Amino acid sequence: MASQTTVSLFSKLLSIIRQSLSSEERDYTQGSIRSAVFLLAIPMILELSLEGVFALVDIYFVGKLGQNAIATVGLTESVITIVYSVAIGLSVAATAIVARRIGEKNSEAASHAGVQSLIVALFATAFTTLLGVIFAGDILSLMGASEDVIREGSSFTRIMFGGSAGIMLLFLINGIYRGAGNAVMAMKSLWIASIINIILCPIFIHFWGLKGAAIATVIGRSSGVIYQCYHLFRGSGILRFRKHHFIIDSEVIKSIINIGWPATFQFIIASGSWIILARLVAETGGTEASAGYQIAVRNFVFFILPAWGLSNAAATLVGQNLGAKQILRAEQSAILASKYNSIFMGSVMLLFLFGAEPIIRFFTDNESVAEYGILSLRIIGSGYVFYGIGMVMTQALNGAGDTRTPTIINFICFWMIQIPLAYFLAKGLYFQSTGAFIAIPVAESFIAIIAWYYFKKGAWKTVKV
Repeated sequence: MASQTTVSLFSKLLSIIRQSLSSEERDYTQGSIRSAVFLLAIPMILELSLEGVFALVDIYFVGKLGQNAIATVGLTESVITIVYSVAIGLSVAATAIVARRIGEKNSEAASHAGVQSLIVALFATAFTTLLGVIFAGDILSLMGASEDVIREGSSFTRIMFGGSAGIMLLFLINGIYRGAGNAVMAMKSLWIASIINIILCPIFIHFWGLKGAAIATVIGRSSGVIYQCYHLFRGSGILRFRKHHFIIDSEVIKSIINIGWPATFQFIIASGSWIILARLVAETGGTEASAGYQIAVRNFVFFILPAWGLSNAAATLVGQNLGAKQILRAEQSAILASKYNSIFMGSVMLLFLFGAEPIIRFFTDNESVAEYGILSLRIIGSGYVFYGIGMVMTQALNGAGDTRTPTIINFICFWMIQIPLAYFLAKGLYFQSTGAFIAIPVAESFIAIIAWYYFKKGAWKTVKV
């Protein structure tokens, strides 16, 4: 009897996975909430998991070039997260508006909103690209890099910022697809980008060193964007971009900006905090501490990306169900996603606490770098359950169009708690880089508690998009 039950559960799981990876378009405002969460979350988890695999592959091969190369990649990516912040902020706005229009059964308005968000993104990209290309060396210097790191790494930084349009458009368009409930297309485009990255990264590093890693990344991202655009302009799905959608619509752009700028600042606040912590680690622990910390961060990102998949599913379900006037269903979707995320993140927390040493030593044979990496991974991993809950709650608020509340929460927890605490522990109590590590789970725990409180208050249910 028990074996029959196990077989039945396994068959049901396989059926859900097959459904989630099909290109069939579904109405997520009806039917089982649990099925809706999984049908959206599975492709989103797979989408972001391969992105995490690339991050680990990249740092593995970059690690062969030495600690200066690792530090360059880490410091550059700490700053380029500002570009990611703008991209994610705009994608949050696109997801919220497109999801709301899809919930209202108005696919034409959803397509129009998607195109208008692209127009906003292209203007933003021009600015960030110019700054990064011109001031690449200065960026590394501001981050506390040594002269050797600046000399060896400026070309990497310049190429990465020069290709920031690929980052911007890849994540924005995937936000548009997620809002429409087409998580499979978002998965495919990021998989194409990541697979090309994974293939080209070791080859290009062999021929051109650290600069080759940047070139591979730019080519991979751009390939994903080309795939996305082909299906948006030539496909026959629920979203179809046409020439008349490119006529500038000031009202829609205003709505995108009103939702997008708090979301952008929400992630810039978080990214800015990570930048300051990366600089504090380099300043108090040197290049070895910085390299170890960056290896730990790559592993941190790898395991947190699947949790983002569940969080993004919650955002889509909240947005679409609010559009369909199904407020209770929107709330239940977010709570269920939060439950699943906390279970997943709890298991990862145990992995980091007890398996940090073999994980870090796989990426480096430098004893000092490994010691810093192991310590930071254990400390950062200790708050993983809170990360999972906080991510779903903030994304649920974002999906409802209430991007201001998570922005305020991030400002309080990152800039009024995490940064002062990190400096106090690192310099005031002389914990050095360990103080920066400790501040991370403390701040993330506060984010989870406060975000849960405001979600339960329910003001997001009345937000107009």
